Amino acid sequence: MTIDYRAAVFVTGVLVAAYWARVLKMARKAGRKTGRAANLWPAEKTGKVVRLIWAPIVLIWVAQPLVVSLATATPWVLKPVTRSAWVAWPAAAIVAACFWATRICWRTMGKSWRMGIDPAERTSVVTGGPFARVRHPIYALSQAMMLTTVIAVPSPLMFVTGATHLLLLQWEARREEAYMAEVHGQDYVNYASRIGRFVPRLRFPHTAAKD
Repeated sequence: MTIDYRAAVFVTGVLVAAYWARVLKMARKAGRKTGRAANLWPAEKTGKVVRLIWAPIVLIWVAQPLVVSLATATPWVLKPVTRSAWVAWPAAAIVAACFWATRICWRTMGKSWRMGIDPAERTSVVTGGPFARVRHPIYALSQAMMLTTVIAVPSPLMFVTGATHLLLLQWEARREEAYMAEVHGQDYVNYASRIGRFVPRLRFPHTAAKD
């Protein structure tokens, strides 16, 4: 395993760790202000089950790149099937770009930022900034970060971790949309009909009808 590859994977792990450290810091800050830690531990039963599954996924996501970059020997489940610095460094750059873009999304949400669903709390629908193009830009960026981590560290464990993370995000996005439609009614339905879930919708100009 080359030093360049180890360095790229280490940088990826540090960036992922910084991302989740920022999430915890924001949740703690929200908890001091509102008494609710941004729904870090959800009030609803389904959300609690999701967190119990998601927590180890996040821990593996953070730990796997750091272990691979620092350990001299690892079990087969942690060993990348390929090790290329030419692939790992661009992946690390993409993770960094996604982290930066996510910070923009967090700032756009402001006090409305939450993790998941809290039936006891009603927040406004954020439609500005990145949310004017994508309904779930934070989830979209999180999926991109996970995919690039898997590309950088293509181990059996990361493949399973990545697939689980992506499936949970897809499901959670749809749960949140159903809840938002119930709470905010037609306003949210209209917004969702115009804006793509994870990627912007293509809009083609209308052509004038020929005589």
